[in-house]
Amino acid sequence: MRVYSAVYIAGLRRYSTYRAATLAGILTNSVFGCINAAVLLALFSVRPLINGYDAADAVTQVFVCQALVATVAILGPPLDLGERIRSGAVGTDLLRPVPLLGWWLAEDMGRATFSIVFRGVPTLLIGTVLFDLLLPGTAGHWAAVLASVALAAVIGFALRYLYELAGFWILDTRGIWAVVGLVGPVAAGVLLPLPLFPPGVADVLRALPWASMIQIPAEITLGKESLPGGSAAGGLALQAGWAAALLLLGARLTSAATRKVVVQGG
Repeated sequence: MRVYSAVYIAGLRRYSTYRAATLAGILTNSVFGCINAAVLLALFSVRPLINGYDAADAVTQVFVCQALVATVAILGPPLDLGERIRSGAVGTDLLRPVPLLGWWLAEDMGRATFSIVFRGVPTLLIGTVLFDLLLPGTAGHWAAVLASVALAAVIGFALRYLYELAGFWILDTRGIWAVVGLVGPVAAGVLLPLPLFPPGVADVLRALPWASMIQIPAEITLGKESLPGGSAAGGLALQAGWAAALLLLGARLTSAATRKVVVQGG
């Protein structure tokens, strides 16, 4: 555990050095949040209620999304693992006395912690000042939101780890990122809240892992009955299931790759 703690702190410190990038990120997320909110307010001025969502719900989700988008890294950046696999430097990583998956998970959780505290929270506060957001009113509700954010960060890491792990079998993972860069934001509810899709489509998208990174945390924040089981507990259970399944898949594929696959470049 001491090794993982050290790697986590190293990840936290690494990303804390990019102060200008953090400020630029807050500005970018806030501006995009305002633009998306304005578009959705125009939509709801014509249709005040869409599949259980009203204007306040939609605007709140916009800023929850903007607060989380860097934390879960659904739009990137990729892990450095992919480049290390391509160059062969991952061979050094495999000599460490800790599993490859655990090392990268600890490092990325450091990044995610810095991102949510110093980029996500300020973005949400700006949204609160500019719009009437529907935020939790009790400590228990906030605890559920924080647990959901933590699980979303783990799912985001697990997916990115799997994308990069494909580099053991293919020369370049940029093609994978090109595909998931289009599919992920749509399926997660980044471009448009999933309840604004036709109900059947929304139900399918909500069950996919990308939705557990943005849509489910947003619905837990809003206390929506559209969550699995109609409660925050159901949403957290879905997220925990995806986190466990993806991490297990990552561990299995790591084991298969390091046993049978020649490292590219090495």
